[in-house]
Amino acid sequence: MSGRVLVIGDGGWGTALALAAHRAGNEVAVWSVDAAYAAEVAKTRDNRKFLSGVPIPPEILWTADVDAAARGAALALSVVPTQFVRATLGRFAGSLREVPVFSATKGLEQGTLLRPTQILAECFGEAAPLGAISGPSHAEETAHGAATTIVAACADEEVAGVVAERLGSASLRLYTSTDLAGVEYGGALKNIIAVGAGIADGLGLGDNAKAALVSRGLIEMARFGAAHGSQRETFFGLSGAGDLMVTCYSRHSRNRGLGERIGRGETLEAILASTEKVAEGVWTCKAIHRHAARAGVEMPITEAVHAVLFEGLPAQAAVQSLMRRPRRSEFVE
Repeated sequence: MSGRVLVIGDGGWGTALALAAHRAGNEVAVWSVDAAYAAEVAKTRDNRKFLSGVPIPPEILWTADVDAAARGAALALSVVPTQFVRATLGRFAGSLREVPVFSATKGLEQGTLLRPTQILAECFGEAAPLGAISGPSHAEETAHGAATTIVAACADEEVAGVVAERLGSASLRLYTSTDLAGVEYGGALKNIIAVGAGIADGLGLGDNAKAALVSRGLIEMARFGAAHGSQRETFFGLSGAGDLMVTCYSRHSRNRGLGERIGRGETLEAILASTEKVAEGVWTCKAIHRHAARAGVEMPITEAVHAVLFEGLPAQAAVQSLMRRPRRSEFVE
C-alpha cells in the first residue's frame, strides 16, 4: 500500500497516530475541523489544546482543507468523537472512494447504538474497506514513541494485515483480528467501567474495591459483546482487558479522571464545562443504558454509573447498591 496516511481529527489520539504513522515512514496529513486552529498548529508545530509539548515534524501536513488533506490518501484514520463521526466523515465521502477507512474512536452513537464502523458504512457504503484500531494506547505515551501494542480489526483479514504493516514500527506493534464488533465494543464499554473506577478512586475505596470493579466490569463487557455478535475471547485480549486496565489505572485516562472528580463531589456539568477534551464513557454509558434492558443484558456497573452521572444518585449509595446485590456464582450468566 503506497500513498498518504490521512488522520481525520486533530485531538490527542489523532496527533499521536499521525506521529506514529510518520515514524513508520509514511507521508501523513492531519485534518482539523477548525481552520484557524489548523493554521496555528501548522505554524507553531504544537497542538497546544490537545497534546501540548510534543513537536510535530514539518513533514506532516496540518490542514482544514478536505481536498488537500485527502489528496493521494491510501489509508484514512477516523479519530473524531463518536457523536461527530457521521457529520464529519460525510465530508470525505467523495474524496476517499475505495480507500480503507479505519476508526480509531472508542464509543457508540447515542440513540442508534451504532459502532463507529457501522456509521462509516452509512457514510461510505457497505463495499468500502472499513476497520478499527484499538487497544491500550494513551496518546501521551504513543506520541513520544513509547512501546505500544494495539489491534487492527477488519472483516477482511488481509486488509487488517496491510494496515498493521503500514502503521507498525519499532515502537508500535499491531496484531490483527476479524472480530470487528468485539474490538469496537471493547473500546467503547471499557470507558464506562473506567468512569466507575475513577469514582472509586475519588471516594478513596482502595485497591480491593477497584480490582473487583475492574474484574466484574470485564465480565459485563464480554456479556454485552457476546449478546451483540462478538466473540467472548476478544474481550480478554488487547482491545478488551488490555484497554480496560490502562484506562482504569492510568493518570492519563480522561474517563478515570472524570470519575475521580465525580467521586470527590464535583458535578458532571461543571466537569464537562471545564475541558475541551471528550470523555467518551459519559455518552457511551447513556447509550448503553438505554439499550441494555431492551437486549436483556444484565449490566449492574453500567446501571450504577448511569445513576450517578444522570439520575442524581450519590456515588457512595451506588457502591452500596452494587455490594448488596443478591449472592450468585461468579460465572453464572
